[in-house]
Amino acid sequence: MEKNSWADQWDKNQSSGKTNDGGDGGRGTSAKYKEKVGVGLGKTKAAASSGLKKVKIGTSLGLSWVKDKYNKTTTKN
Repeated sequence: MEKNSWADQWDKNQSSGKTNDGGDGGRGTSAKYKEKVGVGLGKTKAAASSGLKKVKIGTSLGLSWVKDKYNKTTTKN
């Protein structure tokens, strides 16, 4: 008796003989997943955009602070 690997034990498509008889060629579930992934990517894009704006503002404020400190130390002399 030959042992199956872990992947072979959990692979439902290998030798189960099942076919997708949904009539849509398997596109129904694929379309649903693509839609969910699309929504997730939209949320990720929005979060990344807002994070980038925060980094940009923080960097600008930090550089302005350094510039002000430099100007104060050089004008005292």
